[in-house]
Amino acid sequence: MFKKLLAKVGIGAATVDTRLNNDSFFPGEIIDGEVYITGGDVEQEIKDIYLYIATEYKREVDDTTVTETCELVKYSLCDTFTIAAKETQIISFAIPLPYQTPLTIKNQPVYLRTGLDVSLAVDPKDIDYINVYPHPLIQLVIDAIQNLGFHLHEVTCDYHPHLGGNYPFVQEFEFRPTGKYQGHLDELEVIFSLNPDELNVIMEIDKRGRGLGGFLAEAFDMDEKIIRFQVTPDYLDYPENLEANIDEIIASHI
Repeated sequence: MFKKLLAKVGIGAATVDTRLNNDSFFPGEIIDGEVYITGGDVEQEIKDIYLYIATEYKREVDDTTVTETCELVKYSLCDTFTIAAKETQIISFAIPLPYQTPLTIKNQPVYLRTGLDVSLAVDPKDIDYINVYPHPLIQLVIDAIQNLGFHLHEVTCDYHPHLGGNYPFVQEFEFRPTGKYQGHLDELEVIFSLNPDELNVIMEIDKRGRGLGGFLAEAFDMDEKIIRFQVTPDYLDYPENLEANIDEIIASHI
């Protein structure tokens, strides 16, 4: 009886450990692995095993920047079962990584949080961080912009519910000019929205203000131009065409 009471507060209770077959992925890829559930000192009823894929973003609240957690997706792995004391059960899984998962660039965290829903007890949890690399279409755009003489200055996940689609944030890529556009632009800000068939790109061109007119334009954000375009898999065979298109877009807005 005493062991059962301790298990209810997490002492000598069942534990959970997720073991991934890989820790690096592109958005849209399958994450697979096994969840190990090990019984504690007493038999316990497990009502559910759940997996969250989660990340973090910044939000301004009352002039203060706060970090908030976003659960991108939740998966339930099983029905109710009982695990005996010291018993180990293994549950295999294969789940898709959402296409809108942010990239783990500049220390952006993305992780799997595994938990057990244990009847009348503290729920055990496990966290596994993963690497999310640019999808080939995203990498194509990044390479094209860098080839045009820009360098990637900053990557942030910021609260923006109107552009975030299913999520309350977007991941913004800020590029600074070092080549032929230096002196003409302050920066390019790029947002990617990936889906199975194509990549949607939102690009904000921030021009460098010149003279009094330029100063007023910057003061009222009139120097910023927002352009939207799509990138399809066809560009993977002709990356020079994408680079030329982006160059034409930038040149036509300065």
